[in-house]
Amino acid sequence: MIGNIICAVIGILVGLVIGFFLARHMMEKYLKKNPPINEKMIETMMSSMGRKPNKKQINQVMQQMNRGMK
Repeated sequence: MIGNIICAVIGILVGLVIGFFLARHMMEKYLKKNPPINEKMIETMMSSMGRKPNKKQINQVMQQMNRGMK
């Protein structure tokens, strides 16, 4: 009786841990494939603020964004 309860609790805990890491892995893979912001969005944002960004500035912003996500 108690053995069954312990097995059930351990099974639930193991399932939660595996589910957490699996979901985290899938989310990281999705964000690498479909980043939330891209170079075109940065260029549009900077242009709307009245600046004409060059490629170097866009790359710097992208590097800062990537460093912030890690």
